[in-house]
Amino acid sequence: MGDVRFAWLEITGKCQLLCEHCYADSGPGGGHGTMGPEDWRRVIGQLSAQGVAAVQFIGGEPMLHPGLPELIEYVLDQGLRVEVFSNLVHVPEGLWPVLERDGVSLATSYYSDDPAEHAAVTGRPSHARTRANIAKAVRRGIPLRAGVIDVREGQRTAAARRELETIGVRRIGTDRLRQVGRGVRERTPDTSQLCGHCVSGVIAVSPDGSVWPCVFSRWLPIGNVLNAELADILAGPEAQRVREELAADFAARAVTTTDGNQNPSTPCDPQCGPSCGPACTPSCWPTGAGPCTPNGGCQPNYD
Repeated sequence: MGDVRFAWLEITGKCQLLCEHCYADSGPGGGHGTMGPEDWRRVIGQLSAQGVAAVQFIGGEPMLHPGLPELIEYVLDQGLRVEVFSNLVHVPEGLWPVLERDGVSLATSYYSDDPAEHAAVTGRPSHARTRANIAKAVRRGIPLRAGVIDVREGQRTAAARRELETIGVRRIGTDRLRQVGRGVRERTPDTSQLCGHCVSGVIAVSPDGSVWPCVFSRWLPIGNVLNAELADILAGPEAQRVREELAADFAARAVTTTDGNQNPSTPCDPQCGPSCGPACTPSCWPTGAGPCTPNGGCQPNYD
C-alpha cells in the first residue's frame, strides 16, 4: 500500500453476466453501491494528491454505470491515465469517443473461440458481442489488452488466444481461476490467491467505499472512504497491520526444488491478471503501470 501508484475503482457490482469464477460475485442483481459520483470524484482527487499515476474502473461491469463517461473525463482532468476493464458485451455508442481519448485504454477477459464454451463460463451467450466490440476497439485504435482466463478443464484457451490475435489484439495474457467470490472451489479465500504485490503501491475501492489492498483481497478491508480521508486510511493502524501481515506472508512463500531445498517463490506467483511482461506474466496492473513492466523495475513506465 505504501506510496500508492495505481488504484482499482470498483464502481458497480452490476453485470449482465454471471461468470462462474467472478471474484466480485457480481451479476444482474448487483447495484452501484453507496458511492455516488461526487464520492468517486472526491476519491479520485485524493488519489491524485497521493501521487497515483493510473486508475482502473472495474466492476461488475463498469459500462453499466451511468456516470462512467464523466468519471473518465474527471480522471483525465486530474492528469491520470485510466483503464476500463469491461466484458465488452455492450458499449454505449456515445462512450466510444470518450474511450478514444489520449490516456484511456481498455482491458477485457476472454475464454474460448467456441461461443457455447464461452457462454458456459459467462452464464450468458456473450461471445459474439464481446468479439465484435474487441474488433471495433482495435479498428478505432483504442489501446486494448485481453486476458484469457483458464477456468475449466480442457478449455479452448489456446484457440481463444489465436482468435484474439486474428482480430488484431497484440497484448494478450493468461490467468487461472482465483478462489475468491464465485471462484471459490475447494478452499476459502486466502493470501495464496494474491500475487504478492498488494503491499506495494496499489489499493482498491469498493462500491460501498471499502478500501482493500487489491481487488482480490476483499476479506481485508483497511478503512472506508465514506467516513475517512484516503490519506488517513493509508497511514492508519489497520492499514499498517494488514501491510505487515501480508508482507510477512509473502516473504515466507517458498517452493521446493528437486533437491529438496527451499527457495523463495517468484514475486509474481501466483499471477493475477492480463500480461504486462514476459518476466512476470501475467500481472494485476495495466500494461506499463506496475512492478512487472516490460522494461523491468517497479516504477510506473507508460508506453
